[in-house]
Parts: sequence; structure tokens; C-alpha cells
Amino acid sequence: MNFKAFSFHAAVEEGVGQAGYVTPTPIQEQAIPEIMKGRDVMGLAQTGTGKTAAFGLPILNRLINGPRGKIGALIIAPTRELAEQIHGEIMTLGRRTRLKSALVYGGVGINPQIQALKQADIVVACPGRLLDHINRRTVDLSKLGILVLDEADQMFDMGFFPDIRRILKHVPQKNRQTLLFSATMPGDIRKLANEILLNPITVQIGITAPAETVSHAMFPVSQHLKTALLIKLLGDTSTRSVLVFTRTKSRAKSLGEKLSRAGYCSTSLQGNLSQVRRQAALSSFRTGEFKILVATDIAARGIDVSNISHVINYDIPATPEAYIHRVGRTGRAQRSGEAFTLVTKEDARIVSAINKAIGSCVEQRTLSNFNYDAPCSVQPERKANAPSNHSRPMVTKKTARTRTNGRSKKGAFACFSPNPVRGSGRQSRP
Repeated sequence: MNFKAFSFHAAVEEGVGQAGYVTPTPIQEQAIPEIMKGRDVMGLAQTGTGKTAAFGLPILNRLINGPRGKIGALIIAPTRELAEQIHGEIMTLGRRTRLKSALVYGGVGINPQIQALKQADIVVACPGRLLDHINRRTVDLSKLGILVLDEADQMFDMGFFPDIRRILKHVPQKNRQTLLFSATMPGDIRKLANEILLNPITVQIGITAPAETVSHAMFPVSQHLKTALLIKLLGDTSTRSVLVFTRTKSRAKSLGEKLSRAGYCSTSLQGNLSQVRRQAALSSFRTGEFKILVATDIAARGIDVSNISHVINYDIPATPEAYIHRVGRTGRAQRSGEAFTLVTKEDARIVSAINKAIGSCVEQRTLSNFNYDAPCSVQPERKANAPSNHSRPMVTKKTARTRTNGRSKKGAFACFSPNPVRGSGRQSRP
């Protein structure tokens, strides 16, 4: 199948060709025909599978013959980075349609947005700033025909649902097509979908789990040795671009600085940065100026960088869903990728939950040439050897076992061992 089968308007079809799209992804192949019929759709697919084009192309095709300068479609996203990504893709695909898209989010001046909204056909917005415009009466949603909630589960996690409900009061209730897309669908999100979607069709591609192109490994380590292990791991591993996740903004900033001092081209992305600096950090990472980006979960959605070879969880995420979204930044567009997670004794419960969500035990590894018994005062921040693009660390594997009636038995998901595994066991490459 190719995109010509959808019978898009010639201007939309030309944009598809200029974007280099040839064969639709599974979510596009199944969702686009239903959206073009005017149906409400709940789309579930892994990150990096083309959800933006799945709803963006039908929106462009619907609006191209309608009145101009009236907001016909509203796309709500949880983060500025994701909003930027969606807006950019809409502009690329719709460059021949002459439809205008306005980008609305906080952290930047509101007056340019007010001017853009006066001529917009499509609005891509984060909830908070959109409500500001609604309260100021600087946005007119009375002619809205299509509403899209993208990454709905993330909006729930970030506490945006009260804002979403307030926004829904200002959009037409009749003759409105509503599309809800997400990589995971917890019960709370499904409940909301039942409230705002009318006789929806559910398009689900695979299971809500990481892509099969991603391999996983966990590295047990004491908390005080995380930075040293990370630096050693980076030095011994062949990488292209690496995305490192931390739990807090302060840790992202601190770790980024430590990696820079260790000789790595690294930067950080976290919520305390101004929008200009956030965009600069992401742009530098995307172009390859910086090889390592240290980020909080704000970067788990909306980073569409095709050459990320490794995602490293310096801090393990709080939920299996967050893990899926983090590691979804690699292994995109059928490329292979690796996901490494540094785990401590305190992480046993979430490790078990991640194993259950994935449906298998994540392999545990240790570096054979790393001192796991170093005291707290020993935290080297300089790489001992320059990183090689062709070398990989020698590691040992261990499959955890559970005790049953005095016997050792392989556990289905109980694969976490709080102590590093060392010795002369079989060696392999991560």
C-alpha cells in the first residue's frame, strides 16, 4: 500500500511526497481511512510509529476546501517539545495547502501568538497557555470541527485533566470529530475517552510495550556509584546519540555538567530552562553538536531524533508506562536501539512491574572491569580512556531465580538482583 490509496487532495499528496513518505505505517494505514470518514478514533500505538501523520494528513485534507482564517482543528499536546514536533510536521505535510498553523504554549511571549491565532486554520497547543487565550478571548474555537488529544496518558500524568475539561466547555459539542491518541491506555484515560468520544473505533497496533527493535538491559549498582558506572558504560559502549533520563531537574543539570567535565559533548534539558534554551539544547542534540542529552521526563514525549542509539535510565522511572515512553525514544522508524537502566536495591518493585509490562525478564549485566565495592568517597568523574566507537564492554549475565520449596526456580518476572553479578561466568556484549 502507498499513500495514493487514500485519495488525498493533490496539494496534500504533494506534501506527502516532499516529506519523503512512501509506505504508510500500520497506525496510518488503519486510522487514516476511519478519520477521513468522520469517525471518532482512539488510536493506540507505540511511540515512533507515525501517529502525527495519522491524524495530521486527514486534518489537512478536510480543511483544504473549507473557509480560511477560522480555527477548524485543535491539537492538544502535553509538552512544548511535542507541540513543536507536531506543528513542524503539520507545516511540512501541509506546505502546499496554504493552511496556517499556530503554535501555542507557555514560557514565551503571548502577543505573537495572539496575532498568529487571528489567521490560524490549525492550532497546536499546550493546555495551560490555551486556557490563557480562552480567558483573554484571544482565540475563537466556535468553528472547531476536529479536536485531537495527543499523548493523553501523559496529560493525565502531568495533571492536565482539569484543564482539558475546562477547554472542552469552550469547543463545539455537536458535529465535532474527536481523536485521542496515546502509546498506553490506563483505566483513567479509557474512562475519559468514553466520556468525550462518540461511538469511537479503536485502532490498536500491537501491544502497548516498547518496540521490538529495542533491546533492554539493567545494571545493578549502588546509588553512590551511578555516575561512575554511567561514565564507564559510556566510555566502553559504541554509541551515536545518547538520551539519559534522570528523575529531577536538579539532577539532570548536575549530571550534564559532570559528563561535560568528564570530556563528553553533553547538555541537559529540564523544566527550569527558558524556552529559548530548551529549544537550543534540543536543536544541538538533534544536529549532533551534542552527543549526550540528559533530561527529565519532559523529554520522554516529543523528541523525534532518528539517530538516538541508546536510552539510559540513570534513575529508573516511576511506572512501567513511563519506561515505555522513555525507551521509545530509540529504536524508531525500524532502527535498532538499546535501553540501559541503572538499578539499586530500592528499585526492586518497579523492576518487577517493568518486567511484567514487557512480558519477559530484562537481562541483568555488570561491567567486568568496574569496582562495585568502591566507597562513597570514590566517585570518578573523568573517563579513564577515551570512548571508542568500536569497543563494547565485556559483561556477565545472570538470570535471577526465586526460591520455591527449597529449590531454585526461574521466576517469570522476578529478575531483579540487588547485588552486582561478578565472576568468571559467560561473557557477552550489551
